[in-house]
Amino acid sequence: MAWIFDEKSPIYLQIAKNIKIKIIGHEIKQGEQLPTVRDYAEEAGVNPNTMQRAFIELEHEGMVYSRRTAGRFVTEDPVLIEKKRSELAKDELANFISNMKNIGFSNQEILAETENYIKETN
Repeated sequence: MAWIFDEKSPIYLQIAKNIKIKIIGHEIKQGEQLPTVRDYAEEAGVNPNTMQRAFIELEHEGMVYSRRTAGRFVTEDPVLIEKKRSELAKDELANFISNMKNIGFSNQEILAETENYIKETN
């Protein structure tokens, strides 16, 4: 089943973020070999060149590395994974806060709404 993408950012960045979330969330384990570019592209429903760009992006961030003729593997650096987890959390929170302020919520109202939501979903 093809992945769902939005129009807000390049598809390769969305793919890289999706894979990064799977690594951070331990759905993809440290040291695990990733599927090939072609296999992952087929799964995502994108051109292999787009998937290649996503993998290159993840390599630049240090989240994955290549072994010549063996494929790509997830980093085994737990400190890097935790750092990326924190960065992603800050990005998500910044977007959330910005959206809430755009619809007229104050900081205190945002906190109250967030606390209520957490209570309701537990």
